[in-house]
Amino acid sequence: MIIGLTGGMVCGKRTIAEYLRGKGFEVLTFSADVLDVELKKRNIPVTRKAQQDLGNEIRNREGAGGLAKRLIEKMKPGKNYVLDGIRNPGEIIEIRKQKDFVLIAIDSPQKMRFERIVARDMERDPKTWEEFLKADMRDFDDGIVCGLQIGKCMKMADYTISNDCSLDEFRARFDEILEKISEK
Repeated sequence: MIIGLTGGMVCGKRTIAEYLRGKGFEVLTFSADVLDVELKKRNIPVTRKAQQDLGNEIRNREGAGGLAKRLIEKMKPGKNYVLDGIRNPGEIIEIRKQKDFVLIAIDSPQKMRFERIVARDMERDPKTWEEFLKADMRDFDDGIVCGLQIGKCMKMADYTISNDCSLDEFRARFDEILEKISEK
């Protein structure tokens, strides 16, 4: 099984990916396993903007599914995977070519996501509300066909989960979706 995750920054994608890792899934992320590797090869500091720019560059050069193709190359047959950080519909189209793919959108209120990003305090993250809004707006639709379009990706999801609750409730909500997927 391949579970793809899409949603805005700090909506809970990593939380679900780690939860599934505990259930035996391999976790691959578009940022760490594709973009950050390429940025380091080019000696470019890893920042959200650099990731966004490089992702757009790769999608423009290799097609909208270019990042997904790179991630798929890292997968081994017979394993369950979580693909964290889908940001363009072309990536979904490419991954849907794989057997047993399910896309889950994670939604969370913007203010809640900003509070989480401030709390996690990662170097590459926006530090102010204005910086957060600018990065978030770009993530959801930067106006480029091969660019960032999380909003469109979320509309393509097989399931949507809201992360506006406690961690235990979020996991319970996800378990309900996982049960539905398993029944298919």
